[in-house]
Amino acid sequence: MKIFTRLLLICLLAVRLSNTLAQSDSGEAHRPMIHFSPERHWMNDPNGMFEYKGVYHLFFQYYPGGNKWGPMHWGHATSKDLFRWKEQPIALYPDSLGYIFSGSAVVDKNNTSGFGKDGKVPIVAIFTHHDPKGADAGKQDYQNQSIAYSLDEGMTWTKYAGNPVLKNPGIIDFRDPKVRWHEDTRQWIMTLATKDRITFFASPDLKNWKKLSEFGEKVGAHGGVWECPDLFPLRYKGKNYWVLLVSINPGGPNGGSATQYFLGDFNGKEFTPRDTLTRWLDYGPDNYAGVTISSDKQTPVFIGWMSDWRYAQDVPTTRWRSAMTLPRTLSIQGEGNNLAVRTYPLDFPTSLISTRYTLKNFTFGGPPDVYNTQKDSLLRMRLTMPVTSVAIQCTNGKGEKLVFGYDHSTNQYFIDRSEAGNTDFHPDFPKIIYAPRLTSSKTLELDFILDRSSLELFDGWTSMTAIFFPTETFRITGSSIPYNFPVEWYVEMLNPARSPAK
Repeated sequence: MKIFTRLLLICLLAVRLSNTLAQSDSGEAHRPMIHFSPERHWMNDPNGMFEYKGVYHLFFQYYPGGNKWGPMHWGHATSKDLFRWKEQPIALYPDSLGYIFSGSAVVDKNNTSGFGKDGKVPIVAIFTHHDPKGADAGKQDYQNQSIAYSLDEGMTWTKYAGNPVLKNPGIIDFRDPKVRWHEDTRQWIMTLATKDRITFFASPDLKNWKKLSEFGEKVGAHGGVWECPDLFPLRYKGKNYWVLLVSINPGGPNGGSATQYFLGDFNGKEFTPRDTLTRWLDYGPDNYAGVTISSDKQTPVFIGWMSDWRYAQDVPTTRWRSAMTLPRTLSIQGEGNNLAVRTYPLDFPTSLISTRYTLKNFTFGGPPDVYNTQKDSLLRMRLTMPVTSVAIQCTNGKGEKLVFGYDHSTNQYFIDRSEAGNTDFHPDFPKIIYAPRLTSSKTLELDFILDRSSLELFDGWTSMTAIFFPTETFRITGSSIPYNFPVEWYVEMLNPARSPAK
């Protein structure tokens, strides 16, 4: 990999981003411009995401008392386009049953729960009550499943008087319910993380649950505890497949936190995998606990927590901690019998884009020099070329650099953040991150998004997410693409002035 970290900069990209590190409204550098982050305090897993009447709701694990993990609440934000978010008042607070851990929310349009009144459709949140006193006392049943409902489209919530609705049978890790309606069997299905496997439950009314089956005891990656599952269907070539997401911590492909997935079938009772391969939704270290948004739309949209439990509480931010990934669509694609879940970012709203460029057979000089007024490293770039090694380098006036790309000799993508600014808060943080190229296509398609302190990289089959903390804004200063090499570049420069106020 040294060949990439000692680049011969043959092709210079004249992307002249300002060397002045722009500050967010909160007075902190590093805060992303188009990724959701809370204005203040600690955040982790996305929870209870749903879409109703054109409004997306993002709930999240939140501690309003500091910038490290503490008694969990459900924070809340809303958006009409999944990019510009408005933070709302806290939705759910801890109570006598415990902290409010991760879960999901559904639009109960048929009022199966009976919570609806006067024609108002109930939104029902299903979450884990975590009893810290029980945990400290060494009990096994300190996590139970509870519900709350909203009659004002998710803005205020009432906890069900009969909580918990699913009691723990004596499993230490019994949490993170993801619920969806299963039309074929006309019942709600709960996908629950239960220590080192997934347990499925069913209910007609979201209040009374029965166990259906278990999956995963000896399948998939087991380097850590299973968490934050999700089960949903995807259609491919006229056939329905079911996808089961399972986050694991630790045990990811680059160490730390990660999300694996299984492809198979679900008959309303049991999940049967298509094979026993271990597949990863994202090979980077900083995409964890992600789930899909509950919606009537055909294509699922996924959002994850953009951090890693190894160092999440120690990253160099103070007033706020953590951001979410950009929203990504999920679909199935294949090469022969090889099927995989395709993870790809949503297109940016036109109103966020300040400039677009497409340059075919571009060989030298970089995109036009129009970026002198850009105040943040905020852009999306897609490169299409014959398969070859390529490295993109971002630098700043402090001598820091971020290098990423594809190594044809090892058939791997890589992200090298070892010299990308502040890295000494955890020994694993500076390690180079690798991911396999999973397609045999003779065309390399590299799509990446830079947003101040994060990189999200996609090729349609492989995705990688990594955060970094430069002391001065990065700009793209070079690549290892050979002179006279046929490359098509598509560039979108994003306007920070049009991004959400933080």
